Amino acid sequence: MSALIVTGTDTGIGKTIFSAGLVQALGATYWKPVQSGLEEETDSQIVSRLSGRPALPEGYLLQLPASPHLSAEAEGVEIDPNSLSLPEVDGVLVAEGAGGLMVPLNRKVLYLDLFARWRAPVILCARTQLGTINHTLLSLKALRDAGCPVAGVAFIGDAEPAVEETICQFGQVANLGRLPLLGELTSDALAVAFQASIRVDLIKEALAEGEMA
Repeated sequence: MSALIVTGTDTGIGKTIFSAGLVQALGATYWKPVQSGLEEETDSQIVSRLSGRPALPEGYLLQLPASPHLSAEAEGVEIDPNSLSLPEVDGVLVAEGAGGLMVPLNRKVLYLDLFARWRAPVILCARTQLGTINHTLLSLKALRDAGCPVAGVAFIGDAEPAVEETICQFGQVANLGRLPLLGELTSDALAVAFQASIRVDLIKEALAEGEMA
């Protein structure tokens, strides 16, 4: 099995939309280990709708839109990271985290710890807005300190070439491209934007290296 991890520098930056484009481009299967917040569409439902690809059942479905550990505690449960091994699928699995790397799953384990166990290549999604240099470089350092293989950074938002170059230079990381904000978010529009903007070839190379590791 081949697997990729999609995470972000923060919450609400568009990594679920990026995941949908990635799943569509790779003909992959999507998995969200923990979904916090059930008032609107889940991330799995969004990805399936936009990509036309299957999504596996979440490991945990929690009502409260908050950090997973707080959502779980509100329901009187504790997330067991040992129950969140990467599922076996035919082809490629895209697993998406929640929020940033330092989001707790319970009172002892962060998402970063889970990613380190999985050992799959990580795509870090980053805004192009003010503050992204600091957030992205800190996230890259955290990933590398934890021993996580980094496939590269995927930017989301309006073009900021100098900012993107700075991050990739200081972070010594591949630029996987920039997904623009889409006025009309449809499956077709996402596919066109993804094909035009994202370096899927570099992502496939990272997948191949991950299989050999």
